[in-house]
Amino acid sequence: MLKAGDKAPEWNVVDQNGNVQTLQPYRGRKVFLYFYPKADTPGCTQQSCLLRDLIVGGKIGDVFVIGASPDKAAKQKKFDLKHELGFPLLADVEHQVAESYGVWKEKMLYGRKYMGIERSAFLLNEEGMVQNAWYKISPKDTPTVLLGTIGRKVEK
Repeated sequence: MLKAGDKAPEWNVVDQNGNVQTLQPYRGRKVFLYFYPKADTPGCTQQSCLLRDLIVGGKIGDVFVIGASPDKAAKQKKFDLKHELGFPLLADVEHQVAESYGVWKEKMLYGRKYMGIERSAFLLNEEGMVQNAWYKISPKDTPTVLLGTIGRKVEK
């Protein structure tokens, strides 16, 4: 598991628009990278839309938001368009990014074991280091922890 002070793992995967995304172009900016299990499911939609609303409302300043899930680019694109998210969604189909961040985990549902995303989020600093790591974060708490960490007022 990553912790504050660790070097953020690099990535090289396509986003919802088929563009290759890497961490390098974001150097010099804070990046909020969050992992969600499956596009357009209730929790993932809530989490993504709450983050979208922070961006649109100007509440997170120059922090750049990037989402990631094991969905294909076409599904990520549909999710983006349907909810007007407007930020990169990594199509981490081979779970390369999820594994490097330690969020690809064995899970259990109704007694059946399977591999999947542990909903998590990371704030990366301008130098590409992990500033904060939140494993097992809930969708509704995601914007609150981001705002609190960057010193912004959390509205009730």
